[in-house]
Amino acid sequence: MNAGWRPNSFPKHLRLLRRGEFRRVYDEGRRRSAPLCTVFFRSNGLDESRLGLTVPVAVGNAVIRNRVKRRVREAFRQNRAAIPGGWDIVVNPRREAAKAPFPDLVRQLISLFPAAPPLSAPASPPKAEAL
Repeated sequence: MNAGWRPNSFPKHLRLLRRGEFRRVYDEGRRRSAPLCTVFFRSNGLDESRLGLTVPVAVGNAVIRNRVKRRVREAFRQNRAAIPGGWDIVVNPRREAAKAPFPDLVRQLISLFPAAPPLSAPASPPKAEAL
């Protein structure tokens, strides 16, 4: 088995994993909404876009929430080439996303993702140096 990166995989470096990364996107990013989900995005200063998911308990039990996460990750993975690099993206699916046909979910997600690369470096202010 090849342990290297494959072009259609979804490796960890393309995921938002830490609470601080999510907080930064929520606090400093922009938001777009559709009937199936809300997407928050923020410039990350990297060559590739990264994805984070937060699925609320209101979507359903653990089985349903995990299914929704798998579907959103797959939509992102399949369409990664169409998403410009340089963004941290957090997707918040709604209850309707669990029942929606996969093509409809993909269509709405793609319409909400940023269409152009960021114009500049990340939106976070520079850190002040301690004296």
